[in-house]
Amino acid sequence: MKGLVVKSTGSWYHVCAIDGSHVQCRIKGKFRNRQIQSTNPITVGDQVEFEREQNLDTGIINQLYDRRNYFIRKSVNLSKQVHIIAANVDILLIVATLENPKTSLGFIDRLLVSAEAYGIQSVIVFNKLDMYDVATLAQLAHHKSVYESIGYTCLSVSAFEYESLLPIYQLFKQKIIVLSGHSGVGKSTLINALFPQLTLKTAAISDWTTKGKHTTTFSEMFPTVDGGYVIDTPGIKEMGLAEIRPQELASFFPELAHWGLGCKFHNCSHVSEPSCAVLEAVDNGKIVLSRYESYLSMLHNQDTRK
Repeated sequence: MKGLVVKSTGSWYHVCAIDGSHVQCRIKGKFRNRQIQSTNPITVGDQVEFEREQNLDTGIINQLYDRRNYFIRKSVNLSKQVHIIAANVDILLIVATLENPKTSLGFIDRLLVSAEAYGIQSVIVFNKLDMYDVATLAQLAHHKSVYESIGYTCLSVSAFEYESLLPIYQLFKQKIIVLSGHSGVGKSTLINALFPQLTLKTAAISDWTTKGKHTTTFSEMFPTVDGGYVIDTPGIKEMGLAEIRPQELASFFPELAHWGLGCKFHNCSHVSEPSCAVLEAVDNGKIVLSRYESYLSMLHNQDTRK
């Protein structure tokens, strides 16, 4: 029977079958032997084939259907492995906050690059708008202008101001949307505000550390409206890039890819080569310095696979 993986807890997979039933499934050993250096061979959003175990309420997954994409990060504890956060995704909602906790532009850029690498549309959601003072609002306006100038959609929202959430709500029609960001930025709170019937668990920010508490421990997928789905994910402390080669990194920065067409050398790394159109664009302010610095950080910190 065919089904959709809607929750993964490491050893068990909650599968929604095409007949509407829900079955807890395990995987056959052959999945563990595939040449996929991943901590999780199957993930939320995967389409699978499974069979029910005789005289039991559980099932066995025996086939994984081809994915059209996936959202992935380097495993924190296992440097040679990656962790697949979700599969078959239409839109990545990057949930960011400027305070409590603070989301750096470098972190946002890593999420954007990871989405670009697999053809996933990104929308940046600046949350907790109700908490910002005049200075923070000015900083927010600057950040939005940077990313909107590149072509990314940016939204400013508050979970307590429903009208601000309407642009997000409208995205969900027949789309699979995954939310990602640091712990404490309000991913689960936003989902609850958009879809109150889900009642996801949330927790307050730690007063001592000003960092988020992990309330979502496993990725989980929920139906929303008009055939859409939302995927809630655990908070990410660091976003390690995976399966991206150094020579292709610039192609996942839209503005670097655009200006790079004018470089003298087709394999220009945009670091120190002569007649580099990207370096010229940085000097002229046509490429925002923070974005170029993010590129250099990713290139030189050996995030990418050679």
